[in-house]
Amino acid sequence: MTKRNKIIYWIATLWLALGMVSTGAVQLFKAKNGTGGADSVAHLGYPLYILTLLGVWKLLGVMAVLMPKFPLLKEWAYAGFFFVMSGAVFSHIAMGDSLGEIAPALLLIVLTVVSWYFRPADRKLISVNA
Repeated sequence: MTKRNKIIYWIATLWLALGMVSTGAVQLFKAKNGTGGADSVAHLGYPLYILTLLGVWKLLGVMAVLMPKFPLLKEWAYAGFFFVMSGAVFSHIAMGDSLGEIAPALLLIVLTVVSWYFRPADRKLISVNA
């Protein structure tokens, strides 16, 4: 892995982790305001109990992505992040929300894909030697 790819991986991964921890904490503590908070979830038509589930899974996902080893668990965490954020994007689109309300979820999708793509060989499920 080149130095450039390592830098890209760590910047994307740390920014992804920060985004998931911050939104996960907002959801776990059921804060009214904030990205993914109680007001936003109610506006999208989801029950408030989903906040606890999303908050816990996001925090566990961040731990899985950041800790060494466990490549299968990392694949599941990346997939979960992608599914949750793409669901958020489509929920906002369905409600006719502005790009400003969709942008945080879009950013987290991009960071998820970039982090997954540039992850080092020891963090991949199958390492391909070329």
